[in-house]
Amino acid sequence: MRLQDQPFAVLAFLLERAGAVVTREELRAHLWPADTFVDFDHSLNTAVNKLREVLGDAASSPRFIETVARRGYRFIAEVQWDAGPQQAVGPDPAPAISELEIPALHRTIPRALFGLIQVMYLIFYLEALIHWEGIDNISWLGVGPEGVLIVVLVTAAVGIPVRLYLLSAVTFDYSRLGEKFHKIFLGLFVLDQLWAISPFLILKQIGYGAAFAATAALLYVPFAQRTLVRMAYPRRP
Repeated sequence: MRLQDQPFAVLAFLLERAGAVVTREELRAHLWPADTFVDFDHSLNTAVNKLREVLGDAASSPRFIETVARRGYRFIAEVQWDAGPQQAVGPDPAPAISELEIPALHRTIPRALFGLIQVMYLIFYLEALIHWEGIDNISWLGVGPEGVLIVVLVTAAVGIPVRLYLLSAVTFDYSRLGEKFHKIFLGLFVLDQLWAISPFLILKQIGYGAAFAATAALLYVPFAQRTLVRMAYPRRP
């Protein structure tokens, strides 16, 4: 994560006193010497906003930096310290690489894309229930239309409330959405793989080529959802 000097200094000071309220006056004394003339309020607000943007945090539902009204700020996430500093020999070591390289974007973008995916699946479920006569198009491998219809009805009945839950959670920026999503990912993955063949329900309208292309894209969507959730709701240490 890239941070400018001033936001980084604010973060370091808050981490030193994690869990405790750091007043604005203490931050001013720590960051700006007494003989420095600066618009302190504006500079501190800008530094904290930059810090929250990089951490994917929000003042309304903080996961890292909490604003204490008329007092200051508090770092509320769990902090774990290393046993001791490691001494580097030779050139500066390369920066650490995260387990999953994810581009740093403003979290509004992945949240919006994740919400659109939930809307897409809701449309799939409703269209399949409305045009259920297209079930014959996906009656393969000896499975009769009655069996496929039962699968469609059951999975749609499960999928609709799940998608509504995820859509409402991302809309209201539920801070624990990342944690909840990772718990249900396996079941959601199986559900999404089954519904990847839903384009064949409208085979007569779009043809085999478009149906296969849409199915191939839908097979990837579960992994895209997981990446978007990690970008918008990074896991706590």
